[in-house]
Amino acid sequence: MPVVVEPDHVIADALLRSLPPGTQAVPDTGRVHGWMSQHPDEYVMLIGPSVPFSDALEACDGLRLTRPAASVVLVRDEVSTDTFARAVAAGAREVVPSGSPENVAAAVDRAYRLFSALRGAASAGPNEGKVITVWSPKGGVGKTTMAVNLGLALAEKGARRVCLVDLDLAFGDVSITMQLFPTHSIEHAIGSEDAIDTALLDGLLTPHQDSMMVLAAPSHPDVRDRISATLISQVIRTLRQTFDFIVVDTAPALDEQTLTALDETDEICIVATLDVPTLKNVKVALETLDMLNIAPDHRHLLLNRADDEVGISADRVEGILGMRPEARIATSMDVAAATNAGKPIVVRNPHHPISLAVAEMASQLAGQRVAPPRGEAVAAPATAAPARGFWKRR
Repeated sequence: MPVVVEPDHVIADALLRSLPPGTQAVPDTGRVHGWMSQHPDEYVMLIGPSVPFSDALEACDGLRLTRPAASVVLVRDEVSTDTFARAVAAGAREVVPSGSPENVAAAVDRAYRLFSALRGAASAGPNEGKVITVWSPKGGVGKTTMAVNLGLALAEKGARRVCLVDLDLAFGDVSITMQLFPTHSIEHAIGSEDAIDTALLDGLLTPHQDSMMVLAAPSHPDVRDRISATLISQVIRTLRQTFDFIVVDTAPALDEQTLTALDETDEICIVATLDVPTLKNVKVALETLDMLNIAPDHRHLLLNRADDEVGISADRVEGILGMRPEARIATSMDVAAATNAGKPIVVRNPHHPISLAVAEMASQLAGQRVAPPRGEAVAAPATAAPARGFWKRR
């Protein structure tokens, strides 16, 4: 069971209402160690906002050594990057804002699942999830839309554990595309490069209702330069341990952070549109990837908004880029309508031609069959442009 440390009775009672029946409360950190030593099944210590921060850090540090399987969750009136970094360095699993019973309950639930996993899965071998990076050197090609829909197709309503990481660190749109309002982002891991573990990252993820977790981009673009390549590498490697697939949405650039993500990836989905400037940028980017020897045999080209009327054929694309497209998705207003409604196309209309095409592309990237999205068919309007077929790899 959880144990709450909070000297203010009113606040303690409010916290207890968010927690399982039988949860105990103690007024200070001095008493909690004796309690925890006599109750080996206590899996989380919840430290309330009235406890001085220095006392909370000391309690975290002590419990980290004496009860490493138990989590410490700090509830604070203000959650800053500095507060989060110092708490995690001391051994806290999560820091959540006060006044949010839902966040408190969710943090305690994650602590219980971690405790159960540590006790029951010690003999299991390490998981090694596959990293799929969705990238384009040019913005405006539908990269984020494809990343979101690919992630949801891979998740298959919970059949697989999928995490979508938004590494467009200045202008990431994953959260708004999915109508999520995250309380934490990758920003809150700054300074914790040496302490990244699955529990820390679990506290930064935002769940989506369709069985996928999201690691959000920072809310302000000036944070980008403070997110190091080391942090990105550690985040991706740690997520591999608990997720079957990690889908990474990147910035339309070849900066240090994007190159780090590409270097950590197993498969790269390169998104392009059928216009000469985009194809020129993709060609230059591919030459750069060749020079850096990044995923030479694991690149997949997806043509988005690819209609015959634009005058560039598949053969011409192959001639320009030196690689054959594996997927060609036609223009459809249904995609934009679904995104604006907060329901990506694979969720809003699972049997839409584009949803089926995304599922097929997910199969290519995953290296295993991904079933078409499930749900009731919704007929596409007669004016919608038909989706084109797939070209298989040679």
